[in-house]
Amino acid sequence: MSESSHPTPSTRPPRQSRKGLTSTGARKAASKSDRSRAREFALQALYQLLVGKNEVAEVDAFTRDLAGFSKADSVHFDALLHGCAEQAEALDALIVPLLDRKLAEISPVEHGVMWIGAYELQHCVDVPWRVVLNECVELAKEFGGTDGHKYVNGVLNGLARQLRQAEVAADQVR
Repeated sequence: MSESSHPTPSTRPPRQSRKGLTSTGARKAASKSDRSRAREFALQALYQLLVGKNEVAEVDAFTRDLAGFSKADSVHFDALLHGCAEQAEALDALIVPLLDRKLAEISPVEHGVMWIGAYELQHCVDVPWRVVLNECVELAKEFGGTDGHKYVNGVLNGLARQLRQAEVAADQVR
């Protein structure tokens, strides 16, 4: 008889995840929406503002030239970058009371993610609060420190209860 055509377990290639996640749990690029991509580019731009103290116009132009930007929702990117930059002090004022440490001790990545979350909770009422939290947690998982996403989730969850009180309460009744 002929040998079996099935590979032995040791020669079988590793199984691929079919859920659109990488091995670290982050979403694969192909499964990201245009708005998710806009948030990623906005975070990269906000990082340049926070760390490099670069001008918003320069950061905007630089970010638009990055590979893959054409797949992002440029209108949402504009709203996030320019909205967060213009309202940085007001966003910080919303975030700071929910922190257990000084804002200066927060990583610039998590700071930028919290700006995005605070801005969307306040100004993008078409985006459900749970989507805002989930998207920000995903950003923190992909770009932030090991457990930064847990911190971001806690802060933004508290902020959602303040800024979207009726929406959060309605979700908890279901």
